[in-house]
Amino acid sequence: MDLTEDDVFEILKLFEQSKFNYIHIEQGELKLTVSKDGYVHAETATAPAAPAVAAAAPAAAPSAAPAAAVEVDPVDEGLFTVTAPMVGTFYSAPSPSDPPYVELGGRVEADATLGLIEVMKVYTAAKSDVAGTVEKILVANAETIEFGQPLFLIRPDA
Repeated sequence: MDLTEDDVFEILKLFEQSKFNYIHIEQGELKLTVSKDGYVHAETATAPAAPAVAAAAPAAAPSAAPAAAVEVDPVDEGLFTVTAPMVGTFYSAPSPSDPPYVELGGRVEADATLGLIEVMKVYTAAKSDVAGTVEKILVANAETIEFGQPLFLIRPDA
């Protein structure tokens, strides 16, 4: 029995909802490796502790990877950087006719959705880990983004 594209998407959906951080599936010539911790080429991933997102079939890493701080300019000290948890296309609103999730100067709560990242018609929320004010929006709507790319700078609440 071969896995279909729908089977792979169902596996990814279940993985995203799970508490697992890593999964590796081999069935015939299909090798599917997904991690919530980041990307490492499948051939270098030797143990489940090694972060990886690689596959012989379509795959996407879920959004559970935490946002991380990156190097900031001196004027940006004290700001929290929300980074992309995966490679994909960033969308600032749920649909073209809807307003964006957040605007410059807007207030966000911890775990608030800041935008969506689309990979092969699978959408994952980009979320804030802190409550605060959006100081900078570093990506445009429909922009292709990379894993770890800074998306937003948020000034945390005091």
